[in-house]
Amino acid sequence: MSDQLRPRASLRTAVVWEVLKDALDRQVKAARRDALDVLDTGGGTGNFAVPAARLGHHVTVVDPSPNALFALERRAAEAGVADRVRGVQGDILGLFDVVERGGFDAVLCHGVLEYVDDPAEGVRNAVAALRPSGALSLLAAGLGGAVLARALAGHFTEARQALTDPAGRWGEGDPVPRRFTAEQLAELVSGAGLEVGAVHGVRVFADLVPGVLVDTEPGAMDALLKLEAAVAELPAFHSVATQLHVLGEKRP
Repeated sequence: MSDQLRPRASLRTAVVWEVLKDALDRQVKAARRDALDVLDTGGGTGNFAVPAARLGHHVTVVDPSPNALFALERRAAEAGVADRVRGVQGDILGLFDVVERGGFDAVLCHGVLEYVDDPAEGVRNAVAALRPSGALSLLAAGLGGAVLARALAGHFTEARQALTDPAGRWGEGDPVPRRFTAEQLAELVSGAGLEVGAVHGVRVFADLVPGVLVDTEPGAMDALLKLEAAVAELPAFHSVATQLHVLGEKRP
């Protein structure tokens, strides 16, 4: 079983992984090669890089944290894919200091745009790393999910602050520097020259359901996963998702 499909971890990544796996399969057919070159910016310890390598792809992970890259190396070795995973210290704004332009069939940019000074430049760099018919997988914090979470916790002033703040922050203690709407992410992708293929809401319910219920109720985990998958593509639920996933495709 891949790391993504373990209980708990799957609640956070299953929807994104299924979309990404389908996109990689399409890239394999388009490139007429079994093994793709994949770039994972901000890939950390390899939540997506290692499973992608298990599919036979060659994955380069760029991350600013030496500790994360060390954990990535160990994780790849334990999974038997060390020869297909390469870790490089760097970040998306200085991406071409460490990797080549136009050298990848797919680029993952997950949990990165929230923390960079210029999200548009980050997306442009990710797109510039793609080959002529490559795909971009973009995952970022959703504004609506934060508003809903603060309101349900009884922090109504903070919920309103997040709603009106240009960066989507609920206050000085907010650990996330920036949040996005689905429309904002789609505009970043299309503005960088990609065709927006799909938009998904991620963790629509998973962060709101009490953990004890998911852990102890028979069949609850599987049912919640199926519910998340069912609502992921429905625009009505994008506005309350904790994260938003956009797939962009570069047309030759």
